[in-house]
Amino acid sequence: MHWTALVLALGLLAVTVALDNGLMRTPPMGWLAWERFRCNVDCEHDPRNCIRQQLFTDMADRLSEDGWRELGYVYVNIDDCWSSMQRDQRGRLQADSKRFPGGIRRLSRYMHDRGLKLGIYGDMGTHTCGGYPGTPLDKIEVDAQTFAEWEVDMLKLDGCYSNATVQAQGYPRMSKALNATGRPIGYSCSWPAYQGGLPPKVDYSLLAKICNLWRNYGDIQDSWTSVLNIVDWFFDNQEVLIAAAGPGRWNDPDMLIIGDFGLSMEQSRSQMALWAIMAAPLFMSNDLRTISSGARSILQNKMAIRINQDPLGLQGRRILKEKSNIEVFWRPLSNDASALVFFSRRDDMPYRYQTSLSKLNYTTGIYKIYDVFSGRTMILKDLVSFVVSVNPSGVVMWYVSAPAKPRTLSRQFSRDDRLGGFFRGYLANGIPQVFL
Repeated sequence: MHWTALVLALGLLAVTVALDNGLMRTPPMGWLAWERFRCNVDCEHDPRNCIRQQLFTDMADRLSEDGWRELGYVYVNIDDCWSSMQRDQRGRLQADSKRFPGGIRRLSRYMHDRGLKLGIYGDMGTHTCGGYPGTPLDKIEVDAQTFAEWEVDMLKLDGCYSNATVQAQGYPRMSKALNATGRPIGYSCSWPAYQGGLPPKVDYSLLAKICNLWRNYGDIQDSWTSVLNIVDWFFDNQEVLIAAAGPGRWNDPDMLIIGDFGLSMEQSRSQMALWAIMAAPLFMSNDLRTISSGARSILQNKMAIRINQDPLGLQGRRILKEKSNIEVFWRPLSNDASALVFFSRRDDMPYRYQTSLSKLNYTTGIYKIYDVFSGRTMILKDLVSFVVSVNPSGVVMWYVSAPAKPRTLSRQFSRDDRLGGFFRGYLANGIPQVFL
């Protein structure tokens, strides 16, 4: 492929500037409270859904008992509104004693006993976005040490009630303070989101040295419009963002809202596929106690997760925007494999999109295709045209194996055809013509 060498080169150039804490070599996965539960602290009237200890132990139980942990969803992340409104007598942050009676350390041990990790939230300003105590510059070291003593595994540091000067000092300083504790704590920086997300205000070379992941853009909301806005911004600025990302340093388009209220099943598959193409952190924000079987099957799709977690760590790109409102995305993967996503922005009916692998810059022969959401396989030659039917606001996502020897694939095609596999086709010059 024409892009492969360039993308690999960019990835290798950036390796030397990555944060050297050994963490998050693939995008982190887990559950995060904010989008679904926000700053609900009314535990008297809404005890099941308020920000308290029980909410996080409930989600930990679901991750450890319902097959999530084994797939890589290991973080349980507290967001805003967890703390007391006052620091303790020693000037340290403390959890709200009524809502977190055991404190954060007991909660972290609850996670660790179940093979999970605990993330916590802070803010680089005088207050958090919800009005709770922030981490001003003179409290950075004490807060980092507090989080380490609580055995926290990740810190998300927001930027409300701060300014550009404070952020420029504080975000690098917190990175140094976390590393100085001796405890491995993944570091999520919201710094670029407060500075517009793009150079020259945002220095991604510096971010890669101090943060494991960073929020580039605004908060996701529970709507398809919000997902599309994020997708547009990320892929409109893909050249800058692709160069910034890699093992240990990830662009973060925000949470997965699959299983909430705003997305259809088609749109849910689209978010999962596009987040996988972006090599995005996969933090669900939903209610795992009541999630539907359809949403669960999307979030637990092993091949989508495998693509997202590919160890090469290269972020994918949009390669085509068609007048038909079909877009095509591509991501290079390890072992000379790749991922393709055909995405429809249409809202009328399924669209039959005709193309060939050669038009998508596959130029070396015959490929085995695995359809991520149907689980079916087929064989395609680069020059052979095919038609893929994409539902409105939906995707078709493929895992494309490295090109194999023609003789091997001929045997595979014959076997699949006898078994009545994914496609019905005919031979044109000895090559299967495929319609989907």
